[in-house]
Amino acid sequence: MNYDFSAPDRVMVGARGEVGSRLFLLQARQARRLVVIKCEKQQLSALGEWLSAALDELARPGHLPEDLTLESEYEPDVVMGDVSVAIDPAAQRVDLAIESADEADVVNLSLSPEWVGALAIAIVRLVEAGRPLCPLCAGPLDPRGHDCPRTNGHRAPIR
Repeated sequence: MNYDFSAPDRVMVGARGEVGSRLFLLQARQARRLVVIKCEKQQLSALGEWLSAALDELARPGHLPEDLTLESEYEPDVVMGDVSVAIDPAAQRVDLAIESADEADVVNLSLSPEWVGALAIAIVRLVEAGRPLCPLCAGPLDPRGHDCPRTNGHRAPIR
């Protein structure tokens, strides 16, 4: 199934659940249509970087949308697989093609510079709000403790 959003009214990003076991979601709404995309944290982080880079090719955005919070609880329609980012400087748009992990669905989003900027900022904030990193191995610190591979079992786990 194809989900086409040529001019989305809202694009939202967020996470549900506890830190360390969060479910990351990307939502797009255009009129009455809504698509919910389940993502991995690394996928969102990469998407945020791509969107930030895409802004360099577009005109300076106007006022950025401020409310990118997720809508009510919905089940994911698509699990994010491959993502393509295309920049159209003439139309001042960034086109995202998000293919589902099982390659059965495709979500096409055409975003204005304002949505690109707001989404890039929201993704960075969301990713950075996760668990702090271990100063030795840069792995995420779990609230229950962390067995750092750099200590090779010679120290108590960092907490």
